[in-house]
Parts: sequence; C-alpha cells; structure tokens
Amino acid sequence: MSTRQKKVVVIGGGTGLPVLLRGLKHHPVCLSAIVTVADDGGSSGRLRKDLDIPPPGDIRNVLAALSDVEPLVEQMFQHRFKTSNELAGHSLGNLIIAAMTNITGDFVHAVQEMSKVLNVRGTVLPAARESVVLHAEMSDGTIVSGESAIPLAKKEIKRVFLTPAKVETVPETLQAIEEADLILIGPGSLYTSIIPNLLVPGIQTALQNAKAEKIYICNLMTQLGETLHYSASDHIEALFHHLGGKFIDTILVNNEQVPIDILEQYKEELAQPVVFDIERLQELGLNVMIEDILTYQGGYLRHKTDRVAKLLVERLAQSPRS
Repeated sequence: MSTRQKKVVVIGGGTGLPVLLRGLKHHPVCLSAIVTVADDGGSSGRLRKDLDIPPPGDIRNVLAALSDVEPLVEQMFQHRFKTSNELAGHSLGNLIIAAMTNITGDFVHAVQEMSKVLNVRGTVLPAARESVVLHAEMSDGTIVSGESAIPLAKKEIKRVFLTPAKVETVPETLQAIEEADLILIGPGSLYTSIIPNLLVPGIQTALQNAKAEKIYICNLMTQLGETLHYSASDHIEALFHHLGGKFIDTILVNNEQVPIDILEQYKEELAQPVVFDIERLQELGLNVMIEDILTYQGGYLRHKTDRVAKLLVERLAQSPRS
C-alpha cells in the first residue's frame, strides 16, 4: 500500500483561496495553489503597470496563508503603507515580490524563492507567466476591460475572456493538475478570481484531462456586479460555458441558515445567500455535498476553514487514486 502524501491542487484568487488554504495546510497533503494573474487594481495594478510584471497581490496573500513563520514576520509581509507619498497603498510583500522578480528576471522563480524565505507549506504557482487582461462581454453587448472594473459596471455578465489569448502557461502548473489526486476550484469571485485561471489555454486542457475528482466550493453569497441572483447551478453553468463542457464532478454547498441581522449588513450590496438547487445540480451530473460550513468573521460571511478542510481531506481519503 502506498504511503505517499496525496496531492491537492487549489485554483482561485482573491480572498477565498487563502481562507481555504489556511485550513488545508494543517493536514498531511501535498498542496499546490494555482493563482490568477488578472488582478489590475490597487498596489498590484500599480506595480504591474510600472514594472511590467504579473500582479503580485493574490500571490502574496496565498504565500502568507501557506507560510510557516512567526506571526510578526507574516504581519510585516502583509503590511500596507499608509503614507502620503509613492508608497501609499503598497503592501511590503508586493514590493518584495516585485524586487525578487527584478533580481531573478522571472516571476515564477521569484515566487519560488519567496516560498523558501517564508517556509511555505506547499507550492504556489501563477496561472500564467505573464500578466493577462480580463475583459467581460455584458448581456447588453458592451465590453468592460480590467478585472477591477468589471464588477463596478454592475451589469449582467455574458462571458469573460483574456488578452492575450495565447498566454504562456507555467509547466509546473500543468504538471500539478495532471498529477493531482483532488482538484478544488473556489471559493471566490466567479468571473474575476476563478474563471480567469480556467481560461488559460493549457489549464483548460489539463483540467478536462485530469483524472482527479474536481470539486467546486460554492460561494456563500451572491455578488453584485458578478453573480446577482445566481443559484448554485448558475455558477456551475457559467463554469461549463467557459470551458466548453462538463469538467466538475462535485459541488460543496452551505446548508446553514444565515442570521437575519447579518443579512441586513449585506442589503446595500444586494447580496443574498446562494440557493442550492439540488435537482438542477444533479441534472448537470454533479454529486452534491451539503454541509454546515458558514461562519462570520470581521463583518463578512466566510467558509469555516477547518471544517471545510476536514471534509475535503476525508473525501480525499475515499478517493480510489493511490
């Protein structure tokens, strides 16, 4: 019987990916995080424009989540300057990754070196070697360009696409997908954090060919400018539409009631709990995992990190792949 650690690949970006990784890193699995390079807002956007490098922000958050260093070191890495000069709004971690990219001449190599410095538990991989620009075609036919601008348009999204269309994939990223025992997609903003990864041509093919079970971790709430009024199956159909067919096997959805006072706090952004329409999900050929996975932190609803990680690792243990 094989005693090797099973390999788990997590694909996403934004705030959802680090939350999941903080739970998974405490389990005996070999983790790889594939992170979007479509971000163009804030500190990341400025560094991307000024230095012509992929945006470091989402990568930075994932490195911090998987790091095994003193809390003060992580706090320093995540520190954001609040000055009135050129440093204003920049994260120290973003600046360090930018510096390392200039020193090594390669963004992927820079991330690998930062992983050593931060004693990262796992492998952090950008979805592509270069920055990509995310565009959205809206239901009214208009095109909105830029990851940060898409939700602000507050229109119904028909589809999103990347330029350049033929972006170079990182070989290690494709290898991680191919060798995975479990592939997790989400949680995170559907059109701006998750789908951009899947649109990278090599990743599309690798996902469709991967033998591992692929689980979509459904968002807890709908999102203004992206998934307003979306049910769980609407999320899945958007994913299938962008990849040209079924590629997800299982969906994890929340079954816990959201307290009314918390829902009130989401009223301004029109967000509602994502409805899981089981019959439609099953019609789409999915296994449905229904669990109580909701918690409330810092004014926002979040997935219960440890609970979700435990459920996924238990699922992995039942996997037929050795």
